[in-house]
Formats: sequence, C-alpha cells, structure tokens
Amino acid sequence: MQALPQMDLIAKERDRLLQRTARVASLSFLTVSVLCLSIPGAVDTLTLLLCLPLYAALLVLQFQMGNSRSVGWILPSFAVGIIVILLIAGTPGGPSQAGISAAVQLSSASLACLAIALTTTVLRRVVLLVGFLAVASVTVVALTPFQSPLRTLALLLFGWILASLIGYWIGSGVPQAVRRIASIGRAHRAERQASETEAQRRQGARLLHDTVLATLTLLAHSGVGVSEEAMRQQAGDDARLLRQLRLGATPTPQASGEYTLSAPVSETVLGTTLESVKQRFGRMGLEVSWHGTGQVLLPSDVLDAFLLALAECLENVRRHSGVTDAHVTITEDDTTVRAMITDSGVGFVLDDVDSASLGFKESVVARLKEVRGQARLFSTPGSGTTVVLEVPR
Repeated sequence: MQALPQMDLIAKERDRLLQRTARVASLSFLTVSVLCLSIPGAVDTLTLLLCLPLYAALLVLQFQMGNSRSVGWILPSFAVGIIVILLIAGTPGGPSQAGISAAVQLSSASLACLAIALTTTVLRRVVLLVGFLAVASVTVVALTPFQSPLRTLALLLFGWILASLIGYWIGSGVPQAVRRIASIGRAHRAERQASETEAQRRQGARLLHDTVLATLTLLAHSGVGVSEEAMRQQAGDDARLLRQLRLGATPTPQASGEYTLSAPVSETVLGTTLESVKQRFGRMGLEVSWHGTGQVLLPSDVLDAFLLALAECLENVRRHSGVTDAHVTITEDDTTVRAMITDSGVGFVLDDVDSASLGFKESVVARLKEVRGQARLFSTPGSGTTVVLEVPR
C-alpha cells in the first residue's frame, strides 16, 4: 500500500522536471525566433504586428505548461505556432532569410521542445505525434516556395527527435535516481539502527553488571560485609532501575555502579513517560501514533501499572497483528484516565483465545485490577483489535 503513493510521487517529480525543462528550452528558442523576425526586412510591418501578439500568447502558454501536468497548455501552443508560421510564409513578397529562420526556429526548435514533456504516457505520445505531423506538414508546405522541402523536413526531424530523446532520457533517469537515493537511505537507516542496537546492548550489559549482577554476587556470598538494610536498599534501587528499563527509559550513569533514578513521588506526569514507550516500540519497528491528552497526573503505582499494561498491549500488536503501526488515544475525566489501543491487523475471535494464556490475563487485566483499573478487549477477524484500559486518578 505504501508503494503506490511513492510511485505517484516519483511520477509527479518526473513530470515536473520534464515540464520545467521543456519550458526553459521552448522559451529560449521562442526568443531566438522573435529576434529573427524583428530584423528589419524579415517580414512586412503588418505581418510583424500580427505575429507579435501571437508570440506573446505562445510565451504565456509555454510558461504555464511548465507549471501544470495537463496537456491543455501544449495543444494551443501548437495551434498558435502554426498560425504564426502561416503568417510569416504569407507575408507580401515573401519573407527574407531572417523571416524564414524565424519560422524554422519556431517549428523545429521552440515547438519541438514541447516534446520533452510528451514522452511519459500513451496519451502524451499521441499528442506528440499529432503535434509533429501538424506542425511539420504546415511548415514544409508553407516554406516550400522559399527553401528546399527536404531541408525543412530534415531540420524538423532533427529538432523533434532530439527533444523526444531528451525527454525519454530524463523521464527514465528520474525514477532510477529516486530508487537509488531511497536505497541509500534505507541502508543508512539500517546501519544506524544496527549501531544503536549494539550501543544499547553494550549499555544494557554494563548497566546490569554495575547493578543487578553486583547485588546478586553479594547475595551469592551471603552479603558478607554488607548490612541487611543496605542490601534491602540496593535491591530496591535495582528494582526501580529495572522498572524504568521495562518502560523504555535509559538511565544515565553518574559513576561506577551509580545511575540516576527517578525519585519516588506521589504523582508523575504521564506525558513524559508515554514518549519513552513510543520510542521503545519505534526502535522495535512498531510506529505508534499518540492522540488526545498530552499531560496527565497519576500516582506513581497507578502510572506504573497503566504504562506496563499499555506496553503489553503494544507488544501484542507488534507480535500478532501483522501490521507495523498502532494508534493510542489518551483521554481523561475527573475520575478516570483511559487509553484506547487500536490496530488494523488480522484480529481474532475472542472465544478462540486460550483461557490458560497468561499474557493478556496477567500482564494487562490483573495488573490493572491491582490498582482498581480494568481492561476491555474488542476484536474481529480481518478488522483489527481495540483494547481499552482504564485506571482511576
């Protein structure tokens, strides 16, 4: 599903580049044609006065063509260009060599450059073919009294074929460039994620070595040289540290064996810890979108239960839903804070869930029940799953 928008974006960028390239080239040769026509004696004064407004119309049409993906600006350009060529060829007494050059520059260069934007789709190629046949036939017939039709046709074929090749080359090169850039970006993200994962693994190993393993070593030696109260305090610090890690936090080492821990408080801001949960699952490949209340105060024990239950629900989404994104909506009133976790995954039949399964029953329902909260589960096969968590304030 994500490939289609990406391909459409590539097509838009390709068409925009082709349109702007065609505009610059067309307007450049249009300027040359006007200069040739303005040379004294190129055409009579009346023809010049009739052609100048048409050149201005061509300027507007070609400029607007560079801003729009529609061929609606290109077809009128062909029509106006043909009229200008007929006027130049029909000047009384015939045009001079400068007038002939103006007509050739217009037909085989300025109008031909519009082909750059007409090489990407079947409809545009049909417009390209029709435009070439119309411009070429009129130009060859109109200028035959003044120069060899083979010379005129050769100039037309060279200009239109060259412009078409340039358009095809740009049109085929842009998607390849975009895909290569995307491939480089994916490789960079994969390398960065691998580096971050390795750094987290090493930090986790150091963290456990400096705290939990040190405590276990003391216990293994019966706590020789350490008072019972100190052991109890150290074990409590380790427990709080592990709880922070479970919620996605990254404690900062202050010294060997010492890490900053959140001081026990009666109330904690929910928004500061939701971000940790989001980042944790983001690192594991689950994109979590948060909606609703951003700052909610909860007692620390209720907050712990709420966040751990929420994390377990997101873990179930990551493991079982078959999708890589989930939505969490936080709402509150005077007595209750709610979290609604939804995904658009495979879903399931509630009655088919193994009653002996402890994941949702213990990690979500029982945990919330301990703080007088509750959880409700809704799911339908093929329509995703929704879990509503509620805890008292």
